[in-house]
Amino acid sequence: MNTQTNEVTLEIEGMSCGHCVGRVEEALNAGSGIVGVTVDLSTNSAQVKFNEGATSAAAIAAIVTEAGYDAKPKDTSPAA
Repeated sequence: MNTQTNEVTLEIEGMSCGHCVGRVEEALNAGSGIVGVTVDLSTNSAQVKFNEGATSAAAIAAIVTEAGYDAKPKDTSPAA
């Protein structure tokens, strides 16, 4: 089976320290279908690589919300 990966950038609100970053990373790394996570406190964002078909950007944002932070997928489409 050929599994294609995709990537989403999440905007995260509520992180204020390294502990927050660790909590978000831990929650995301435990998520099904997630293959890579980078959380950046300075930009309040996370880059998440995931297997298409195993999860979605909305489900990934929900994992962060369940961990206690507000998250939404960042709109990366070019401006018209």
